[in-house]
Amino acid sequence: MSMNTFGHLFRVTTWGESHGPALGATVDGCPPGVPLDEAMLQHWLDRRKPGQSRFTTQRREPDRVRILSGVFEGQSTGTPIQLMIENADQRSKDYGEIAEKFRPGHADITYWQKYGIRDYRGGGRSSARETAARVAAGGVARAALAELRPGIEITGYMVQIGPHGIDRARFDADEIGRNPFWVPDAQAAADWADYLDGLRRSGNSVGAVIEVTARGVPAGLGAPVYGKLDTDLAAAMMSINAVKGVEIGEGMAAAALTGVENADEIFPGNDGAPVYSSNHAGGILGGISTGQELVVRFAVKPTSSILSPRRTITRHGEATEIVTKGRHDPCVGIRAVPVGEAMMACVLLDHMLLHRGQIGENRGRIGPDRG
Repeated sequence: MSMNTFGHLFRVTTWGESHGPALGATVDGCPPGVPLDEAMLQHWLDRRKPGQSRFTTQRREPDRVRILSGVFEGQSTGTPIQLMIENADQRSKDYGEIAEKFRPGHADITYWQKYGIRDYRGGGRSSARETAARVAAGGVARAALAELRPGIEITGYMVQIGPHGIDRARFDADEIGRNPFWVPDAQAAADWADYLDGLRRSGNSVGAVIEVTARGVPAGLGAPVYGKLDTDLAAAMMSINAVKGVEIGEGMAAAALTGVENADEIFPGNDGAPVYSSNHAGGILGGISTGQELVVRFAVKPTSSILSPRRTITRHGEATEIVTKGRHDPCVGIRAVPVGEAMMACVLLDHMLLHRGQIGENRGRIGPDRG
C-alpha cells in the first residue's frame, strides 16, 4: 500500500528522497487551459529554498523546477503534470555516524521498525526536503485557482517561535515579506533574531506556530461529515514534516469560550449576503466554507537533528549517544510557511473541483424572495 498521494480530484503524488538525484511531484486533475510555466512555479519555490538567511539550513539548493509533461504552449493540457527538482548539494558523508543510530525525536526509528530499511542520508522521505515538491504542486494549484476563482488570496506567516508570540495589535501584513521569519510584526522579527541566534550557537533548535489564511473563498466548499473542508485542511497541514498540531479558527481556545462568546452573529449585508460579527469558526461551519476568511494554524516541533549530545540506541539495541552533524534548520517552522500556503492551495482547488462536479453553483439563496 502506497501513501504518497493526496487529494480527491486534484491529486498530487510526491516522490524522491533528500539525498537522491532528484525529487518531484506528479500532479493529476489540473483543468486544461491554465496558463502555466516553470517561472510561475519557481516564484513559490524561491520562497522556500534553503540558505536564504542565517536562520535556515545552509544547504545550497537552487530548487530549479522542470515541467516534464502536461503543459503545451504555456497552458495545462488536462493530462498529468510531472514536476522535477534536482538535488545539487547533498553531503551524505555528514550522516555516516547515524547509519546505525536513531535520532531522538526523529522518524529514523519508526521507519526502521516498519520497513526494516531506511535511507539515513538526510532522512530520505522523512526529510523536510520532500516539501519542495509540495510547493511546486501548490504553484500549479494557485494558477488553476486564479483561473477558476480570481481574487482568492492565500497568506502564511509565523505567529510564534518557541515561547515568543507576536503582538496582534502590531499586525502588519506588509511586514511579512520584509524579514526572514515571515512574521507580520517588525518588533517580533527583531526579538526573534536575537533569540534564534542564541539557540543556533548553542547547537539547539526550537518549534514554531504558523498561521495560513485564505481570503476570497466562496461559501459552499466542503461537504458534511466525511468530506469536510476542515477535515482535509487539517490532514493536509498535519502531513507536513514535523507538524504536531492543527487548529481551525479559535481551535483549542474555543474550549475556554462560552456559547455567547463563540457564536459568530449573522447580519444582513448588501443584497442579503450574510455579514458575520466575528470569525471564531475560521470560515468553516459544519465542514462547509462560510465565505469568510479561512484561518488555519499548525504547530511545528523543534528540529530533531541538533549538535547537542542526546542519548539513544543503535539498531542492535545498544545504548549510545548521538550528535547530528550536517546542515539543519534551527527552526524548521520558518521554511514551513510557503509549504502551508501550498497545502492550502491544493486543498482549496480540490474542493472547488468537487463542488463544481456535484453542485455547480450554490443552490441556497439568501435575501428577499429567495428560498
